[in-house]
Parts: sequence; structure tokens; C-alpha cells
Amino acid sequence: TNTTSLRRNGRPVASPLSSRRTSGREGDGREEGGLMKPPMEACRCVSSVGRTPGPFFLPVTPLHGVLRCRKARLPGSVGVAAAAASSARNRPVASVSRAGTEEITAPDDPHGRRGERGVEAGEGNRRVVDELRREAEDALEWGSVCSRVAAFASTSMARELCAGGGLPVGRDKGESQRLLDQTAAAVLLPRPLDFSGVEDVSGTVSSAVSGEVLSIRELCTVEKSLRAVRGVYEQLMDISSMDGSSHRFSPLLSLLHDCNFLTNLVNKIGFCIDCSLSLVKDQASNKLQSIRSERKKNMENLEFLLKGISTSVFQCGGIDSPLITKRRSRMCVGIRASHKSLLPNGIILGISSSGATYFMEPREAVELNNMEVRLSNSEKTEELAILSLLTSDIASSEREIRHLMERILQMDLASARGAYALWTDSICPVFCEAGEEIDSNEESFLVDIEGICHPLLLESFHRSASSPLFSGPEWSDRKDVSTPSCGLAEGANVVPVDIKIGHATKVVVISGPNTGGKTATMKSLGLASLMAKAGIFLPSKGTPRLPWFDQVLADIGDHQSLEHNLSTFSGHISRLCKILDVASPKSLVLIDEIGNGTDPSEGVALATSILQYLAGCVRLAVVTTHYADLSLLRAEDSRFENAAMEFCIQTLQPTYRVLWGSTGNSNALSIAKSIGIDQKVLDRAQEWVEKLIPDKQKERQGLLYQSLLKERNMLGAEAKKAEFVLMEVKKLYHEKLLLCLIGT
Repeated sequence: TNTTSLRRNGRPVASPLSSRRTSGREGDGREEGGLMKPPMEACRCVSSVGRTPGPFFLPVTPLHGVLRCRKARLPGSVGVAAAAASSARNRPVASVSRAGTEEITAPDDPHGRRGERGVEAGEGNRRVVDELRREAEDALEWGSVCSRVAAFASTSMARELCAGGGLPVGRDKGESQRLLDQTAAAVLLPRPLDFSGVEDVSGTVSSAVSGEVLSIRELCTVEKSLRAVRGVYEQLMDISSMDGSSHRFSPLLSLLHDCNFLTNLVNKIGFCIDCSLSLVKDQASNKLQSIRSERKKNMENLEFLLKGISTSVFQCGGIDSPLITKRRSRMCVGIRASHKSLLPNGIILGISSSGATYFMEPREAVELNNMEVRLSNSEKTEELAILSLLTSDIASSEREIRHLMERILQMDLASARGAYALWTDSICPVFCEAGEEIDSNEESFLVDIEGICHPLLLESFHRSASSPLFSGPEWSDRKDVSTPSCGLAEGANVVPVDIKIGHATKVVVISGPNTGGKTATMKSLGLASLMAKAGIFLPSKGTPRLPWFDQVLADIGDHQSLEHNLSTFSGHISRLCKILDVASPKSLVLIDEIGNGTDPSEGVALATSILQYLAGCVRLAVVTTHYADLSLLRAEDSRFENAAMEFCIQTLQPTYRVLWGSTGNSNALSIAKSIGIDQKVLDRAQEWVEKLIPDKQKERQGLLYQSLLKERNMLGAEAKKAEFVLMEVKKLYHEKLLLCLIGT
């Protein structure tokens, strides 16, 4: 097959559609036309080493969009590499979304337009789910947690993925458990794995598939990365064989155990390319070796000839010192303009800036120069052919390379999660389901997390402490490791929170003062759920237990929007409407200040109805509120549970501790006083409170009266029962006494 060197976006592209064309004047050193592809036997590394690609294994945890193509494929482009990978491109392409849904797009339907209403409705529902997922992650500051993990990643791929909040989350309980197992194995590593040399080659592979000939630097990057991946696997094998406990690291070993490391491709590139000098080796092909040998001899003859001529010109006074240089890709000598007659029939290739010196090619050197140009072009043609063949090999190994880089990315993410767990002194969570018992002698909880600290609050204390993970030179030199402030005052303490929710509980209503930690507690539970799903350990005590939630849906913050004509309340209700539509029996729903932003009586009624609906359709809902009436739902429905944030009356400050089963007061006036509101304003507010208290007292007195009446009736019934038993006992006593008297 003949090839012609084309250029696309400044890069050479091999095309099999044109034949060799040469034209030009003999002796002028210029050649036009294409480059001819050498036969297969011309490249020893290609003819002597065969490819034995291994099987293709699907990744354990698909990471959609991680190894993305950075260069768009030009329509209609063909080439050696593109032809080699055409069969792979013609297969149906499967894309896996983060929500776990799979779409198959056939080659004859590139836009995926199916037209069925059911599919369109499903896509619309997925868009709503993705929108709510992103908004929940933003509200819970999931991106900040991912950025913290990114500080421990070694490869640019993992850092880029984590920094964008794209840390992979398990699509089901099994995937999340595998991620936790990988993190647990990474925690046990006696030393960190060395990922140096692993680079993101997705763009390079995409260029090869699109038909672009890769440069020497790009080929060396692929070769270096593939070698580094194998090196990581060998490190892990050495660690697992040290103490004979390979099963401890099996979750990590399984990532690369059955991978094809493309040893033949790596050896080919190393055989053909000298990456330290960035040049193609002579041994890459017999033809290249022959061309370079012939060119070397021709150059020696040319330099010998020009040296003699230049010396003669110098001796004749035609130049101050012998000068041999190159102009217009041809070797020549320097000579004064006034002495150009010393080189009769010479060709002027250039003139100095002053015009005093000519650069002339002697007549005797024309043929040698023509030979040098021809050999130089032939050498470039052969080098391009070798690069094209190596590019073709990379294009045909696209699936294996992407699969291998996917696995090493997962390995790096597991190592980063393990290092983060060690830094935060975190514990591996356990997924539990309804009905599971921990101990028959102890009460079982669906959510049992003791002493959890919000990871973003906890970080400030690790920053202030001299953490060994950030004190070494390998971390001090890192420019991308950032630990932004969490906004805590110096000397403040992070108060651990206990979250204990029973199996029968469906809705938790958290009440208490403003700035008391209601929202932070709710966010801690939401973050704990996301972290466990992503394989991240929790900064808590004991063994944290919680269910695997398929969705974490959150309505936190003000959703007011002038652009969409949404008030605070309408934005709040709009979000709740979407949540109610997509929530499932395995979902976790978090709602901050439910029913807020409207008339309190209507807000309470609406909130009560929403909570009763959620109690029947989700796994768990946690809401915060200042409506005391919502705490009364527990007395009527066992699926509800109350929790209150503790408030110290003596110091007028919240303690940030959760009192489960209790109902808290807002303590608005106390909070306002601690913030510094004018005392006159507070006194006037107290007067209004006292005016409103009688109505509340009447309501509470009525409830108390009903409770006391019910208790009195119950005690009366018990008294009558006791009186009847007493009468029966007395009757039996008298009968026995009478029998005794008769007997005597």
C-alpha cells in the first residue's frame, strides 16, 4: 500500500488513498510529493514480534467519562491507524451513566433518537434524578469532600476526577461494598504505592484511533505509562508476598490480576524509539539503518570537500577564517562578496545582513548536497512510516489500553481513599438492612453512628496538628494540595454527634434553636451515606452502621429565583414536588425547615401531610423544623421519631449535642441576645411572647387534661379490679375460717 503524508491541524496524517508522486529539478536539492510506506519486512520490530492481545475485562466499577477523548474526530477521516481500529469503532457503543442506566446506540442511529414516548419520559425522569443528585451533592458539599480525597491521589486522572466532585459512587450495595473492601486493603498497605510515570493517555489514544500519526513524545508517553502500570502491579505483588497474606490485598490485586499489560506493544516502542533522546533508533528497520549509514558516509565526503574548498578560499583572502554552514538545507561555504569569483559556477544560497558575505554552494558539492537532501527526505519518510505502524498498533489496542488505564485509576482512587482514612482516623462503615440484628441482648438500630464528626469541620484540626501525611517533602512540594479553611474559630471544638435511628423509624423530626446544629447533623448523615457508597471511611467511633440508600435527595437552602419567578416558598415546594416524584423505598430524603416561608398554620398542615406521605414511600426522611406541632406526630404514628438539639440555659449557647426522643425549643430570644440584639428590642419581644403564651397554655392545658383524664380512668379501672380481687380473697378467707371452726 502506498501512502502520502498529509497534514491535519498541523499534524501528519497517514492516508492510504494516494500514491507516490515525485517531481523536481535534478540537482536543486528540492523534492515534492508524498512518502512511500515501507513493506512489513522493512521494520524488524514489527515483523519479528507478534501481538497476542489478552481478553478484555469490564471494569469492576465503571467510571463514565473519566477516559474521555480530548480531540474531536474529523468526519470522513481515514488513515492507517483509523483503518486498524475501524472494526472497534463500528461496534455499538455502550455508555454507563452515574445513575447506573445503560444506553446502547447503534452505528446507524448516531444520535440515539428512538422516538418512543416511554423512552423520552424515561430520559426526562433521569434528567430530574441527575438534577436532584447534583443539587443534593452541592448542598451537602460533596465536592469539598472529593477535593480532600484528591489531595491524596497520585495520578492526574484521579486528581482531576476527584477535584470535580466526580468520585465514583457505587450503583448498588455490592459495588459500594467492593469500594469499601478496596479502601480497607489500601489502609493495610505497609507503604504507599508508587504511581510515578502513569499519565492520562486517553487523548493520545483518541488521536491514534482518529488516524493521526503520533509523535515520538506521545509514543514514549504511552510506553512509559504502560510500564508504570505494570510496575504498580509488581509492587502490590511484592507487598502481598512479604508475609504470605495475599488475601488481605486481594481487593486491590483483583483490579489488575487478569489485565493485559500489552508487553509486546511496550517492547515494540522501546525497540524502535529512544525516549531519552527522542529519536527513532537505527534498528527500527533495515531500510532506516541503511539510509542513515549511507547518509553518514555522504556527509563525511561532503564535509571533507567543503573543508578543502573553504581552506583554499581562506588562503586566497576570500574570508577571514574558514566557514562551513548550512543554508536552505544545503551545505555551503562563506566567502566575501568581492571574492565570489573564487568559486566559479557556484550557487548563491544566501547573503549576510550586511551584504558583505555570500554563502555559496561550490559546483563540486552540488551532487553531494542533492544526495544529502534525498537521503534526509528518505530518512524522514521511513521514520514517519515507523511512527505510523506504531500508531496503528496503539489504535488497534485501544480497548486494552483504556481498560488498563481505567483499572489503574481505580487503584489510585482506592489508595487515595485509604490515605484519607488514615489521615482522618476513620472507621469502615457496615451496610445493614431492616430486620438485621447486632446482638440479641442489645437494641438494634437501622442507623447507628457513634461520635461522627463532619469531615469538613474535622479537617481544620488536622491542619493545625502536624499530620505526618502532610509533613513530608512529597507533600510540601505538591502544588495541588489545598486545605481551605472551614470557618471555625481558633480554639473551637468539633462536637461529635451520635446518630441512632431505629428500624421502625421512617421520619425523624429534629427541632431546636437556630445555630444549634440541626442542619449540620442532617448534613452529616447525608454525607455519611454518600461517603459509604463511594467507599470512604467515616470519621466516627465504634462500627458505624447504616443502610445503603439508592438516592440521597436534599432540600437545603433557599431556592428563590427571580429568573424563574420563584419565591422562597414556591422554590421550596417545587423542589419537594420533584423529590416526591423520584423518591423510592430505598431513598434518603433530607429537608431543611420543612413548610417554612408561608403562613405557619398552613405550613404545619402541608408539612404534616408531606411527612406522612414520605413515611410510606421512602426508607428514611430527616427534617428540621421550628414547628412544635410536627413533634406531636410521634404520639400518633410509631414511624416518627423526635430529636432535639441541646441548649444550655446558663450560657445561652447551644451544645451541638443531639437528644434523641426529645423535643427542643427554638430559644430565639436567647440566641438573639447572644448575638447582640438591643435589649429594648428583646424586652418588647418578650412582651409579645407573654401575650401569645396564654393561647399556647390553653392548648397545652387541654392536652394535659385529656392525658390526666385518660390516666384517671385507667387507674379507676385498676382500682375496681383490685377491689374485686380483695373481696374474693376475703370471701375465701372467711370460708376457710368457718371450716376450721366446724372441724374443731
